[in-house]
Amino acid sequence: MNFSVGASLGALVRTWPFIVFRILIYFGVAVAYMLSMGMGAGLGYVLTLGAEEPGAGAGIGGLVGFGVAAGVLYWLREYILYLVKAGHIAVLGHVLDRTEIPEGQAQITFARQEVTKQFAESSSLFLLDQLIKGILRAFTRTVLTIGSIIPIPAIQTLLRFGLKIVEVSLSYVDEIILSHIMRTKAENPWSAGRDSLILYAQNYKTMIKNAVFLTVILYGLTFVLFLLILGPAGLLAAVMPGGAAWLTIFIAIAFAWAVKAAVLEPFAIACLMQVYFREIEGQTPNPEWEAKLDQASDKFRELKDKALAYVVPAKSVSPEMSEKTDVPPVQSQPGS
Repeated sequence: MNFSVGASLGALVRTWPFIVFRILIYFGVAVAYMLSMGMGAGLGYVLTLGAEEPGAGAGIGGLVGFGVAAGVLYWLREYILYLVKAGHIAVLGHVLDRTEIPEGQAQITFARQEVTKQFAESSSLFLLDQLIKGILRAFTRTVLTIGSIIPIPAIQTLLRFGLKIVEVSLSYVDEIILSHIMRTKAENPWSAGRDSLILYAQNYKTMIKNAVFLTVILYGLTFVLFLLILGPAGLLAAVMPGGAAWLTIFIAIAFAWAVKAAVLEPFAIACLMQVYFREIEGQTPNPEWEAKLDQASDKFRELKDKALAYVVPAKSVSPEMSEKTDVPPVQSQPGS
């Protein structure tokens, strides 16, 4: 490990308003899953009362309800990233850099201001995040195929399995890149994203090693939580129609995921922030690694194009400042 567990836990304690905020959001989503499955199961049960097996459609109805809730969450993912995740990684960056942040509810307002300074709209942050994810996947597949960092003999099945674990771990790395973009306070977030990705590529071995380690730990803890929640969730089988009793498994999954998203993921992100900030300290983007990213990903070239085309928004000037500013008149030049 290249991080301090104590420092990560301390960062979570300092940003407790966001932990509470995340718990409310993600547990609200889990409850929405449960209600959607319950309504779907009830509707399916009623519609199949006259069938050969009365109420046999309860299970299918509950599954449809789960799918509807998942679809709504997929649609809301842009706003969750903007309102919850980006704000939290912004204040986590301040904490790990040992800069002052507000306490209590003011912390959430402060975080929102930090995010909007560089991303006035949720769509721009979401698009940048999607590009970063695509670039990370493409780059990882390239480096693990050409020169694997995993010391395994040429066993393709194991290599593919290892690659899948690495790709899952990248779900946290994209937020580390976003944290560095906000940390640099760059006027051009696309250019900062390009440089942050190059710095990641220069240190990919250390980053992937720690990301995989944390991913295995987190999913192991999530599975334990699933088993613990499965018992209470099984009590719902007594009140659900017979054909829908197995949906309690999905309820346990939803609540275990909520704990993971609300508490465990911020811990992993705080750990990876430490690794990334420490590794890139004093480094500058290396053109050789930029060329490798160019070859590995079309999305990286798209990111570079957006960086070149980006126009820094004009800063508004207050009326008071404009009155104090004495601007001399433009003198006409001969022949103009």
